[in-house]
Amino acid sequence: MPTVMITGANRGLGFEFAHQYAEDGWNVIATCRTPELASELNKLDGVTEYKLDVGDFDAVAQLAQQLSGIAIDVLINNAGVYGPKAYSLAELDYDVWQDVMHINTFAPLHVTRCFAPHVAASQYKRIATLSSKMGSMADNSSGGSYIYRSSKAGLNAVMKSVAMDFAPQGITTIILHPGWVRTEMGGPNGLIDAPQSVRGMRQVIASASAEHNGRFFNYDGSEIPW
Repeated sequence: MPTVMITGANRGLGFEFAHQYAEDGWNVIATCRTPELASELNKLDGVTEYKLDVGDFDAVAQLAQQLSGIAIDVLINNAGVYGPKAYSLAELDYDVWQDVMHINTFAPLHVTRCFAPHVAASQYKRIATLSSKMGSMADNSSGGSYIYRSSKAGLNAVMKSVAMDFAPQGITTIILHPGWVRTEMGGPNGLIDAPQSVRGMRQVIASASAEHNGRFFNYDGSEIPW
């Protein structure tokens, strides 16, 4: 039975990943900051929950050690934040910017580094990281959103390097845009719901092979330009 690990699994896309993989009989390792408050996640069968703040690098390393010897077929870096939405160029808060970079860029890289041995020991050997089209230079035709855009562009860059560095271990690393989803982060005007987005991303993950390593995909499988 394959195993998937999902960060930020208590709500939104993270919860939907846990829900769908559990329904399909996978072993699900679900992490979030307050699992005791994740009432819906607690109801899922086949899910083992762990308390984890991905921004706490010591805690990430400790959990990796705690799970030593467990093969993780698919690692999904889902946890992330948007940060402030209303800041103009003149109002930028660089301390807030640093916080968003820490969670969206540095933390997924640290999680990946700590859990790469678990992935390398598995059968499927896949790492999927949720990014955003807003991190694409080619797609930026409206400007603004300096903090979020830069954090996701940075995430894309480090995961591209991860893909190259871990390829000799047989690991396939892909970067995913979930679409504009009706979640707490995406808001009520999103174009798709979480189940549709996750079904699509799971298909992309399942079909990923060495030729897809380091590439950036939409939830529907189409490739996104850098």
